[in-house]
Amino acid sequence: MAIHVTTSINAEPVEFLCEADDTLVHVLRDTLNLTGTKEGCSTGDCGACTIVLDGRLACSCLVLGVEAEGKSIETIEGVATPGALHAVQQSLLDHAGLQCGICTPGIVVAARALLERNADPSEEEVRYWLAGNLCRCTGYDKIIRAVLAAAQDLREAAS
Repeated sequence: MAIHVTTSINAEPVEFLCEADDTLVHVLRDTLNLTGTKEGCSTGDCGACTIVLDGRLACSCLVLGVEAEGKSIETIEGVATPGALHAVQQSLLDHAGLQCGICTPGIVVAARALLERNADPSEEEVRYWLAGNLCRCTGYDKIIRAVLAAAQDLREAAS
């Protein structure tokens, strides 16, 4: 039996129907066609499906669609503004911090969430914050450098 869910996704009101056992990553991708969120492991270990759920990072493969009722969700589709990449996205491009792209949406969502909370993180803080995001292609040094550079770019743009 399908369950009606009312939520907010990327600051837009959304309603959908899902089964009680549908994961949020499947609802996002298959029902709502928000395919930027990737499913990597289905066990919450890789971070490819990272979203922000009511202000906290969450692996959408571990959240049921029905749990989104009344909550606020931010996905990779909500990161950039129309016609412009977010500083984290641009920095990952500039610093070769991405390759195959499976991990990239989760890393971008997590890095943006970090920079919204801490405009000047240390390398250690970035590594800690992104510890739940696995990358098999690029390696972490380029990703960490890209996030630190994005933080500097955002600080400079704000001043």
